[in-house]
Amino acid sequence: MGEALVLLGAVGTLALCAAVFDAVLAVPGGGAGEPLRRVARLLLQQRRRTPRADTLLVRTGVCGLLAVAVLAGAVLPLGERPVADMAVGVVWFNAMEVGAWGALWLVGWGVNSVYPLVGGYRFVAQGLAYELPHMFALITVALGAGSLRFADVVAAQRGLWFAVWMPVAFAVYLVSAVAMAFWGPMDGPVADDICGGVPAELSGPDRLVFQAGRYALLVVVAAAAVPLFLGGGAGPLLPPWLWTALKTVAVLALLVWSGRVLPTVRMDLFTRLSWLVLIPATLLQLLVVSVVVL
Repeated sequence: MGEALVLLGAVGTLALCAAVFDAVLAVPGGGAGEPLRRVARLLLQQRRRTPRADTLLVRTGVCGLLAVAVLAGAVLPLGERPVADMAVGVVWFNAMEVGAWGALWLVGWGVNSVYPLVGGYRFVAQGLAYELPHMFALITVALGAGSLRFADVVAAQRGLWFAVWMPVAFAVYLVSAVAMAFWGPMDGPVADDICGGVPAELSGPDRLVFQAGRYALLVVVAAAAVPLFLGGGAGPLLPPWLWTALKTVAVLALLVWSGRVLPTVRMDLFTRLSWLVLIPATLLQLLVVSVVVL
């Protein structure tokens, strides 16, 4: 119970930090307080309803996005051990992506409006493009560690971080991480050219929970990079939980920064890049690791 509360507190705190950093990048010197002002406005704002909307589907999707982020984070080590020490933790983390797909699709479909539906379709297309290279990157890590448990993956990096001798898998993971959180260059499902996409018709507390889920998902994918590729809580002098926090903040800052400096990638171009470059590259990395390990 205590570890679960620590997880919720850590995800919530880092999500707020990510929102503040994003606001500062958007309005240098004057945007630090914008996330709190936005929260206050959304809490007081009246919910907007579209004709013949399926409220149950919409609320399920809105809350489901936040739930998926927390469930995915449950298998990540909080310093030395996770909330749920699963033998198939890497598989569990990957499986939670399906929940994110479902959450966005339920919102896009349930509000009964054109632009959110287009955003939902975009996320499905985005998932089909990034999922295979993402999965191969995770398989490469599991093969290098000889285990699907996150604690074993961390232990396997005592001599050398996987990011050093699996650089292709690490780079592909970062690309797929922003795609999973539909952030930065992969924000097509919520892009301005479709009036905000999936959450276009959300308002009030519904929009607030949706945005919280999106930031929480971004935090979790950044945090997962630490045990997968950056040695977990290993480091000199400082305790493991602090090293985990520092590494997570560094990856999270990189992902948030990418959302302000990189343009949105067209999904047809990303799909072509995925099949012609990312998948072959990760398969080659997987082959190299298998030769070294086996």
